[in-house]
Amino acid sequence: MKTTISHIKADIGSLPGHTVVYQPVVDAVESYVKNHSEGLISDFHISHIGDDIQITMVHTRGADNEEIHGLAWNAFKAGTEVAKKVGLYGAGQDLLKDAFSGNIKGMGPGVAELEITPRKAEPFIIYMMDKTEPGAFNYPIYKMFGDPFNTPGLVIDPNMHMGFKFEVWDIYNGKKIYLSLPEDTYDLLAFIGSKGKYVIKRVFTKDTHTRLPDENVAVITTDKLSFIAGEYVGKDDPAGIVRIQSGLPASGEALEPFANSYLVSGWMRGSFNGPMMPVGLNNAQMTRFDGPPRVVALGFTMKDGKLAGPVDMFNDVAFDYARTEALNMANYMRRMGVFEPHRLPDEDMEYTALPKILEKLAPKFQTIEDKGAKSEMKIER
Repeated sequence: MKTTISHIKADIGSLPGHTVVYQPVVDAVESYVKNHSEGLISDFHISHIGDDIQITMVHTRGADNEEIHGLAWNAFKAGTEVAKKVGLYGAGQDLLKDAFSGNIKGMGPGVAELEITPRKAEPFIIYMMDKTEPGAFNYPIYKMFGDPFNTPGLVIDPNMHMGFKFEVWDIYNGKKIYLSLPEDTYDLLAFIGSKGKYVIKRVFTKDTHTRLPDENVAVITTDKLSFIAGEYVGKDDPAGIVRIQSGLPASGEALEPFANSYLVSGWMRGSFNGPMMPVGLNNAQMTRFDGPPRVVALGFTMKDGKLAGPVDMFNDVAFDYARTEALNMANYMRRMGVFEPHRLPDEDMEYTALPKILEKLAPKFQTIEDKGAKSEMKIER
């Protein structure tokens, strides 16, 4: 029987600004799921990173199921009521519609769902990121499933040697393409290096995989809130599910991309480049410059629809170097203030006053007439 893992997340209010969730709000979300999920799901787990609450559910109703999505939506609505009562900042900010319309996609919350044929042991990792964009997963997902220097199983494991298929979305134009590795490696990199436009949505095994032929083995949330709402309403803060072991990347290979920090877009007001910092849940609050961007990894095993875990995978001294490196990178980038490349290019800015500034100063702009070295510039005051 097919089993579905649905991971749905949203920012419905935080304390004091964009720092951390408020525990009574988390409790309200968890209570709603617990009290309204009988007959719908076989197990669930509630977690959070920064200002985002995350719901992981196991069921047999398939992806995009109205009842499963409705359960998550109503749970977030219940949490929003608590957030509003205590005056939390951004209460309900990721719930962009007044009423649920059958599918939570396009309504604000991020969604990642895997419909799978479970193995005897089904280990997987939930990755949760805060203060960054969906394309922040491009680098680590490619490393896990496409780079033999990160994942030597691609070379030495006969079950992985044939490579994987990548589904890449053009989130500006609403298109997607499937690319097969290793043969399409350079084509894939040409796209996903533009992480603000092209994002990895899913990874599949090939039909020649001896243990899991043609199975979805990784999925990322790709919802870009500014496109949904028509204006900046919140950071995208993506999440992902990655299956591991037995012909897939080992747990260590799935964590290795985060052993060194790398730059992502987001951070303060969604408008700055900053380092990705792997942290345990005890350090999943967003403080310095509303960051730096962070990622938490929770390891589970599933059997007969029940979850064992999670293990807080980055709560380990083995990732201390990556955290130190991220802090050094944060210092370097912050010294640049509002100058690029710390600040994003104009077209990628989430919050920006530049259009209004340009409109105000438009009458003062003059046509440049190049008269050589003796040209003079007249400034109107």
